[in-house]
Amino acid sequence: MLLGYITLGTNDLTAATKFYDKLFAKINVGRIMPELEAQGFIVWAKDMGSTGFSITKPYNGEPATAGNGNMAALSVSDPETVQAIYDLAIEMGGQCEGGPGHRGGGFYAAYFRDLDGNKLNAYCMIETDQ
Repeated sequence: MLLGYITLGTNDLTAATKFYDKLFAKINVGRIMPELEAQGFIVWAKDMGSTGFSITKPYNGEPATAGNGNMAALSVSDPETVQAIYDLAIEMGGQCEGGPGHRGGGFYAAYFRDLDGNKLNAYCMIETDQ
Protein backbone atom coordinates (compact mmCIF):
# COMPACT_ATOMS: atom_id res chain seq x y z
CA MET A 1 0.00 0.00 0.00
CA LEU A 2 1.45 3.33 -1.02
CA LEU A 3 -0.80 5.74 0.92
CA GLY A 4 -2.37 5.29 4.34
CA TYR A 5 -4.85 8.15 3.93
CA ILE A 6 -5.40 11.51 2.29
CA THR A 7 -6.86 14.55 4.01
CA LEU A 8 -8.60 17.47 2.32
CA GLY A 9 -9.40 20.74 4.02
CA THR A 10 -12.91 22.15 4.24
CA ASN A 11 -14.46 25.42 5.31
CA ASP A 12 -17.86 23.82 6.03
CA LEU A 13 -17.41 20.51 7.82
CA THR A 14 -21.15 19.79 7.95
CA ALA A 15 -21.74 20.31 4.21
CA ALA A 16 -18.55 18.44 3.26
CA THR A 17 -19.47 15.51 5.52
CA LYS A 18 -22.90 15.21 3.88
CA PHE A 19 -21.30 15.44 0.41
CA TYR A 20 -18.81 12.64 1.10
CA ASP A 21 -21.26 10.45 3.06
CA LYS A 22 -23.48 10.30 -0.04
CA LEU A 23 -20.62 10.00 -2.50
CA PHE A 24 -18.90 7.16 -0.65
CA ALA A 25 -22.17 5.30 -0.01
CA LYS A 26 -22.24 4.73 -3.80
CA ILE A 27 -19.11 2.57 -3.49
CA ASN A 28 -19.92 0.95 -0.14
CA VAL A 29 -17.38 2.97 1.83
CA GLY A 30 -18.33 4.24 5.27
CA ARG A 31 -16.97 6.26 8.12
CA ILE A 32 -14.33 4.78 10.37
CA MET A 33 -12.69 6.15 13.52
CA PRO A 34 -15.79 7.85 14.98
CA GLU A 35 -13.78 8.82 18.06
CA LEU A 36 -12.08 11.52 15.96
CA GLU A 37 -15.31 13.14 14.74
CA ALA A 38 -15.74 15.26 17.89
CA GLN A 39 -12.37 16.83 17.00
CA GLY A 40 -13.64 17.67 13.51
CA PHE A 41 -11.75 14.93 11.67
CA ILE A 42 -14.00 12.69 9.53
CA VAL A 43 -12.52 9.54 7.96
CA TRP A 44 -13.97 7.12 5.41
CA ALA A 45 -12.54 3.76 4.29
CA LYS A 46 -13.65 0.24 3.46
CA ASP A 47 -11.95 -0.93 6.67
CA MET A 48 -9.06 -0.03 8.97
CA GLY A 49 -6.57 -1.76 6.66
CA SER A 50 -7.62 0.20 3.56
CA THR A 51 -6.48 3.60 2.38
CA GLY A 52 -8.57 6.26 4.07
CA PHE A 53 -10.03 9.56 2.92
CA SER A 54 -10.54 12.33 5.46
CA ILE A 55 -11.71 15.92 5.75
CA THR A 56 -11.09 18.52 8.41
CA LYS A 57 -10.84 22.25 8.93
CA PRO A 58 -7.20 23.35 8.65
CA TYR A 59 -5.26 22.99 11.91
CA ASN A 60 -3.80 26.50 11.62
CA GLY A 61 -7.27 28.11 11.59
CA GLU A 62 -6.74 29.65 8.16
CA PRO A 63 -9.33 29.08 5.39
CA ALA A 64 -9.10 25.81 3.51
CA THR A 65 -8.06 26.23 -0.12
CA ALA A 66 -7.92 23.73 -2.95
CA GLY A 67 -4.37 22.95 -4.03
CA ASN A 68 -3.63 23.69 -7.66
CA GLY A 69 -2.45 20.42 -9.19
CA ASN A 70 -3.57 18.30 -6.23
CA MET A 71 -6.16 15.57 -6.76
CA ALA A 72 -7.53 12.56 -4.92
CA ALA A 73 -8.48 9.57 -7.10
CA LEU A 74 -11.30 7.20 -6.11
CA SER A 75 -10.81 3.69 -7.46
CA VAL A 76 -14.11 2.05 -8.45
CA SER A 77 -15.09 -1.18 -10.15
CA ASP A 78 -16.55 -0.19 -13.52
CA PRO A 79 -17.53 2.67 -15.88
CA GLU A 80 -21.11 2.65 -14.59
CA THR A 81 -19.86 3.43 -11.09
CA VAL A 82 -17.59 6.17 -12.46
CA GLN A 83 -20.70 7.69 -14.07
CA ALA A 84 -22.78 7.32 -10.90
CA ILE A 85 -20.13 8.96 -8.69
CA TYR A 86 -19.66 11.80 -11.16
CA ASP A 87 -23.41 12.37 -11.56
CA LEU A 88 -23.97 12.40 -7.80
CA ALA A 89 -21.08 14.79 -7.19
CA ILE A 90 -22.44 17.24 -9.77
CA GLU A 91 -26.00 16.85 -8.44
CA MET A 92 -24.79 17.77 -4.94
CA GLY A 93 -23.07 20.95 -6.12
CA GLY A 94 -19.70 19.69 -7.30
CA GLN A 95 -18.19 21.18 -10.44
CA CYS A 96 -17.27 19.30 -13.62
CA GLU A 97 -13.57 19.07 -14.45
CA GLY A 98 -14.02 16.51 -17.24
CA GLY A 99 -16.95 14.17 -17.75
CA PRO A 100 -16.72 10.38 -17.78
CA GLY A 101 -14.75 8.85 -20.61
CA HIS A 102 -11.75 6.91 -21.87
CA ARG A 103 -8.46 8.62 -21.17
CA GLY A 104 -6.16 6.09 -22.86
CA GLY A 105 -4.43 2.88 -21.83
CA GLY A 106 -7.62 1.37 -20.40
CA PHE A 107 -8.02 4.27 -17.95
CA TYR A 108 -11.66 5.38 -17.66
CA ALA A 109 -12.30 8.42 -15.47
CA ALA A 110 -14.44 11.41 -14.58
CA TYR A 111 -13.10 14.54 -12.88
CA PHE A 112 -14.92 16.90 -10.53
CA ARG A 113 -14.41 19.36 -7.69
CA ASP A 114 -16.07 19.08 -4.29
CA LEU A 115 -17.85 21.92 -2.48
CA ASP A 116 -14.53 23.44 -1.36
CA GLY A 117 -12.94 23.23 -4.81
CA ASN A 118 -10.80 20.14 -4.13
CA LYS A 119 -10.27 18.16 -7.31
CA LEU A 120 -11.16 14.46 -7.37
CA ASN A 121 -11.71 11.79 -9.93
CA ALA A 122 -13.47 8.46 -10.01
CA TYR A 123 -11.70 5.92 -12.20
CA CYS A 124 -11.49 2.28 -13.20
CA MET A 125 -9.34 0.25 -15.52
CA ILE A 126 -11.09 -1.39 -18.46
CA GLU A 127 -10.15 -3.79 -21.24
CA THR A 128 -9.25 -2.11 -24.52
CA ASP A 129 -8.64 -3.36 -28.05
CA GLN A 130 -5.41 -1.38 -28.28
